[in-house]
Amino acid sequence: MSTPEPLPSAPRLAGRVAIVTGAAQGIGARYARALAAQGAAVVCCDVTDAEPVAVQIRAAGGEAIALHTDVTSVESTRLMAATAIEAYGRIDILVNNAGLFTNLATQPFDQIDAAEWDRVMAVNVRGPFECAKAVVPQMRAQGYGKIVNIASGTVFKGAPFLLHYVTSKGAVVAMTRALARELGDAGIRVNTLAPGLTASENTRANPAWQGVAAANNIASRAIKREVTPEDLCGTLVYLVSAESDFVTGQVVVVDGGSVMH
Repeated sequence: MSTPEPLPSAPRLAGRVAIVTGAAQGIGARYARALAAQGAAVVCCDVTDAEPVAVQIRAAGGEAIALHTDVTSVESTRLMAATAIEAYGRIDILVNNAGLFTNLATQPFDQIDAAEWDRVMAVNVRGPFECAKAVVPQMRAQGYGKIVNIASGTVFKGAPFLLHYVTSKGAVVAMTRALARELGDAGIRVNTLAPGLTASENTRANPAWQGVAAANNIASRAIKREVTPEDLCGTLVYLVSAESDFVTGQVVVVDGGSVMH
């Protein structure tokens, strides 16, 4: 007699509400769709129009809304949290994905001007700080929440010619560890996902990240191929699901083994 097929399990994020910043395109859009595919209602936030991503999620049978959000603005991030609560009644997940990278020029550190340095720090460091401040009151009230900050494998390589970017992502790792200590008793877990150079639409469109740069990244990996956005989504879903409820303050590098720490 044949063994019966196991019944399909419930989606891993059923009943959860997720906010994803930088969700209008690229890796952020993939994150939003991956969380929705696992049952989460997703608030897709960006300074550009994220409605097409929300439409895709709804067309696939999921729940999503789009919201214009400037992560550097206190008022905008407060509206982000309030809108999520009004629409879905809770906030379980924050993915701090919004950041500046693919439009930055690689250059020696002493050629980076102060205005560009400040702009990178505002989006990449203050952005996650403001978003966490906005959502934590609701997570505290629930006694539960997951915050995933997106950093970069460059932090552990000391990658040159992007000092402002690498420094900002190092700050994100430090922020994660300090927040995890501060919020653990509230039932809020805070972790970092650190991708390697990922073959997204934006990196493919930037000549600086093609050719020799891409080849050198691949050569440094134990698994010698490009990182795709889909490679990141499994780790993200794990970090925001109940399966990682005893994991906090950690950095998970997803880059095919270029960084091992």
